[in-house]
Amino acid sequence: MKLSGKKIIKKIFGSKAQRKKRIKIILALVALLSAVLYGCSTIPPSNIDNVCEIFEEKDDWYDATKDAYEKWGVPIHVQMAIIHQESKFKSQAKPPRTKVLWVIPWKRKSTAYGYAQVLDQTWDWYRKSTGNSGADRDDFEDAVDFIGWYVNISHKKLGISKWDAQKQYLAYHEGHGGYRKRTYNKKKWLISVAAKVGRRSKKYATQLKKCQSDLNSGWWWF
Repeated sequence: MKLSGKKIIKKIFGSKAQRKKRIKIILALVALLSAVLYGCSTIPPSNIDNVCEIFEEKDDWYDATKDAYEKWGVPIHVQMAIIHQESKFKSQAKPPRTKVLWVIPWKRKSTAYGYAQVLDQTWDWYRKSTGNSGADRDDFEDAVDFIGWYVNISHKKLGISKWDAQKQYLAYHEGHGGYRKRTYNKKKWLISVAAKVGRRSKKYATQLKKCQSDLNSGWWWF
């Protein structure tokens, strides 16, 4: 007995209603898997005080920081120290909300967002200047490329060494105009924070010496 094409499809895949149900299940599983993978990629590293452990856990971050170094000449440990201070490696970090009457949550202090805590206006400047129109602040690769780009400009405009994380952070926080005017001198807390960024950069640099050859060889991930 010969079966028609429709009957063969029905026999193999079930009725139309069954096929729709299976498709919905497959789509739901794909969405769930995507959410899990995205969640895993955006969770901060377990130990943000050790750069080798960070790169061991986030196996594509080293390549991203290395690419930024080769492109802009900004050392990996400087990039990572700035991100540590700005967001503690939280992809969707935002400034805390201000409060009305000390209790009611209100507007945020600024539009800073993402790993590098970049303002909307500054991010637009970066995207237009580099042609990286699809860049996202919650994408680690884009964030370190931004830091490399900005630090490079600070070096050209202000003469700050790309290896000087402390002074670079002051320019990063105050902007190039603010750094020229030395507005940071009126902010003792900021001078203290910049010094902390400088110390962390040196700490990361020391740690990186112990694992960079393994990172470059690629065997680290096996």
